[in-house]
Amino acid sequence: MSRALIVQRAGPAMSLQDGGRPGFLGQGLSRGGAADPRALAEGAVLLGQGGDLAAVEMAGMGGAFEATGDLRIALTGAPMRASVEGAPLAWGASHLMRAGQVLEIGPVLAGVYGYLHVGGGFDAPEVLGARGAHLSAGIGRVLRVGDRLAAGDDPGGEVGLCLSAEDRFAGGELRAVMGPQTAMFSPEDVARFEGTRFARDARGNRMGLRLIPDGAGFQSRAGLSIVSEIVVPGDIQITGDGVPMVLLVECQTTGGYPRIGTILPCDMPRAAQAPAGAEMRIRFVDRDAALAAERAAADTLRALPGRITRLVRDPWDMRDLLSYQLISGVTAGE
Repeated sequence: MSRALIVQRAGPAMSLQDGGRPGFLGQGLSRGGAADPRALAEGAVLLGQGGDLAAVEMAGMGGAFEATGDLRIALTGAPMRASVEGAPLAWGASHLMRAGQVLEIGPVLAGVYGYLHVGGGFDAPEVLGARGAHLSAGIGRVLRVGDRLAAGDDPGGEVGLCLSAEDRFAGGELRAVMGPQTAMFSPEDVARFEGTRFARDARGNRMGLRLIPDGAGFQSRAGLSIVSEIVVPGDIQITGDGVPMVLLVECQTTGGYPRIGTILPCDMPRAAQAPAGAEMRIRFVDRDAALAAERAAADTLRALPGRITRLVRDPWDMRDLLSYQLISGVTAGE
């Protein structure tokens, strides 16, 4: 029997995701892909494989998965409670699942999107060059009980490795650049926007999230009468009620709401992972600072392999403790 995970329980909005489908904006399809692409990179490093393989993205709640064969797995992104056959698993680490074992993943402890990776990635059919679902476009679907998630060819490698993730699961500051429509807002409103504390609204999905200001909303001097034009993930639209909407990976490709700015791509994982109620601020930076931030983020990703450490296991959780040689060498015996 080929190696696979059988979905025994599925949380809402659980789907396969990879790096998405670039190049189709002109045909009306946004890139999509993982809401937190940094989590894909972390899983790839933990398993020693390419960073664009498909993983299971879990929004807020995990599920239960039975292994049909031995599998290397890794858990990244928003931390969730996880266990195999009752033994807890460390998040941000790689592990070995034996055939017949069941992996249980519960609710998030922080953030929104958690990721389950397997050695070799999940071998789903490709559609327009990617294996992940684009739910708003009707490509693929959410995962359901009974789904069989086949694993790709795994060249093998170590498990028991861990990687400390940057804390991007509680909101915080988001850097943004101004754009052509920023001038549609008065300088006073732009300054007030930058000084406003926002709370992530509970409403939101892979298309976008609302930021509720701690004061009055914002209005452009042009109103809402602008011509619809291309929009991209990270754009901050000001809707009719004056509330900002941050567009995420499955956003539409055109829009008519005025945009006060655009969040830097390197800060988008923090935006997507902010849980409901998290406090967020937006700070405008110039082009040079934005490019420097993107270069620094790219350097951080390239440096991930050097941050891998070995997982320290708790002896109380080691059911196979007696199989380990804990003392070696010669002692005086006195």
